[in-house]
Amino acid sequence: QVRLVESGGGLVQPGGSLRLSCAASGSGATIYVMGWYRRAPGKEREFVANAATGGSTNYGDSVKGRFSISMDNAKNTVYLQMNSLKPEDTADYFCYTRVRGVSYWGQGTLVTVSQ
Repeated sequence: QVRLVESGGGLVQPGGSLRLSCAASGSGATIYVMGWYRRAPGKEREFVANAATGGSTNYGDSVKGRFSISMDNAKNTVYLQMNSLKPEDTADYFCYTRVRGVSYWGQGTLVTVSQ
């Protein structure tokens, strides 16, 4: 069983920045990939970004050039640096990972971009 704990959400003005963190615990196996999805009110879940050991990263089209993901393998922690935030980035952000073929999800952290 893997437990994911997210932190760093909150209220920010348009154009501002936030940094989300997600720490994984409870796995005896190596974690190779961690990432983020988000769900805005009334919308489908949307892929945000993921990172893998070795440094490869992937981003959703709507966040490319504004968000940056990084992974600390020693701490089993993934970070999402969000810059130039827009009101349409408002959503619950969910961390995920996949271990031995099983997907695990965090409980989510709310990001609100508003004046």
